[in-house]
Amino acid sequence: EGLDGVNKMSKSLGNYIGVTDAPQDMFGKLMSISDVLMWRYLELLSFRSLSEIANWRVEVEGGRNPRDIKVLLAQEIVERFHSRRDAVAALEEFEARFRKGVLPDDMPEVTVAALDGCLLVPQLLKLAGLVEGTSEAMRMIAQGAVKLDGERVNDKGDTVAAGRVLVAQVGKRKFARITVS
Repeated sequence: EGLDGVNKMSKSLGNYIGVTDAPQDMFGKLMSISDVLMWRYLELLSFRSLSEIANWRVEVEGGRNPRDIKVLLAQEIVERFHSRRDAVAALEEFEARFRKGVLPDDMPEVTVAALDGCLLVPQLLKLAGLVEGTSEAMRMIAQGAVKLDGERVNDKGDTVAAGRVLVAQVGKRKFARITVS
């Protein structure tokens, strides 16, 4: 089963965890699965005993946060394909980014040209490579998934003036430091 819990795991559907994925990507994808799917992944992918998994299920039904179990699964899988050190680093980065709002260290830096002195935000995101096209950018803005310098973009008609340097975020994982020239 893929990450959505509906379709099969498939690269073409963007619904997969690749064994060659970077540790941080692998960890993040595993943390994104639903709590229901987590149990299936544990049974199929973990080396933990079925009785240990059953005990965890009882603990979750009793009030334990399922996120704790998901972290154990993600660490086990990352460690299997990378290393224990990579698994620990992936957890630390995940918590810094998603719990504390820290920006990633490896953010790409991009320069885009504003031919008329300014760019519409959807065009900016497309030129920076954060989205495939302006339609996707507009959809992400409508969903509230676009931030510029930490501020949510609510209007697809917003513009960015030439001469600005800003950090753009699309969704939870896509970031870029953009210079508008």
